[in-house]
Amino acid sequence: MAGRRRSNDTTGTTSDESYRLSEQIGFILRVASQRHTALFAADMIEGLTPPQFAALAKLLEVGPCSQNRLGRLIFLDAATIKGVVDRLIGRGFVLTAEDPLDKRRRAVGLTERGHAVTQAAITAASRINERTLEPLSSEERSHLLDLLKKLT
Repeated sequence: MAGRRRSNDTTGTTSDESYRLSEQIGFILRVASQRHTALFAADMIEGLTPPQFAALAKLLEVGPCSQNRLGRLIFLDAATIKGVVDRLIGRGFVLTAEDPLDKRRRAVGLTERGHAVTQAAITAASRINERTLEPLSSEERSHLLDLLKKLT
């Protein structure tokens, strides 16, 4: 009965065999993400992971901030950002100090080495983004990014 609609007697719903996984947003986003992740892993410097790079790039952008704020800015939960920051500290890319705005918190900031690595990583990330978007025209790239931002 390939290609035919059939009724599901137990739920009263209909199964439409014309459903195409390859046309579903979640599937397409996952495949595109896998492609980008492979490019990232191949081309990113210092073995940085996407969350580590995001933390470094955001710290370069906003300057020192609390670990919790950094996590919120890059959409990571408290446990995940703690692990990311701990690994970056271990590699000498960031350090923590008393937060001048709130003595109860520790601020995370780039070290001199972290600043240099982040600058180089941003150059690599730009190449990675270019390769990810390579199949698209300039107008399509802009449109895609605008649409994806609406979903976040």
